[in-house]
Amino acid sequence: MGAEHSILIAPLGAAGRADEIAVRISEAIQLGLLSDGERLPPEAEFAQQFGVSPVTLREAIATLRERGLIETRRGRTGGSFVRRAAEPDESPDIARLRGLSATALRDIADEHLAIATTAATLAAERASEASIKRIFQLADQLRVASTRSDRMKADSRFHIEVAIATRSERLTRHEVAIQAETIGLLWTSHLPDDEIEAQHDEHLAIATAIAQEDSETAGALAKQHVSNNLRRLTTTYLSLTRPTRGQA
Repeated sequence: MGAEHSILIAPLGAAGRADEIAVRISEAIQLGLLSDGERLPPEAEFAQQFGVSPVTLREAIATLRERGLIETRRGRTGGSFVRRAAEPDESPDIARLRGLSATALRDIADEHLAIATTAATLAAERASEASIKRIFQLADQLRVASTRSDRMKADSRFHIEVAIATRSERLTRHEVAIQAETIGLLWTSHLPDDEIEAQHDEHLAIATAIAQEDSETAGALAKQHVSNNLRRLTTTYLSLTRPTRGQA
């Protein structure tokens, strides 16, 4: 497994291990870290990587199977395979955004502000040449992405790669979790084209500051980026919740 996949098998908490495994795998599927049709490692190997018993792993896989995220096939070519729609339906994300309050949106942004600002600051101090190259590649992927799925994947992976560059396992886990919670809310058909282009420019500026080992600028740019995303989310939220003339 690569750096992104290794996030899945970081040390687990003391309680709810099957549930935590299910959450980590579902996050990876949602963010595109695990692709549709990808085969999960053999049960014994996967359980060992997580540091749990095969019984616990089977319980987590069963939960994901019930949610339609995993398909288990029998036979010589069998195993557990990822099921992820090529172009995820935005309706559940729009419904979830509509159900949030403005205060909840601010709270989510505050959390990401702390995570992303710290990640960019530390990445500028710690990133390897390979990480910097990957960060620029992901910034460029967002520029050329043309579908909601590809934009969600490029955006979330950019932030996760910045966190990976810090070499902090805990910080990376927090970034993965916040991306899984918010990425679908941000990338809906309500996001204007000029905001999509601005997202790329913001990513590129952060990547450049990290490459220049300018931790202060990298942190400040990441902070501004999250603030801009809060504005984008709030604009979409208001367009969904503001009464129409006929309702007023």
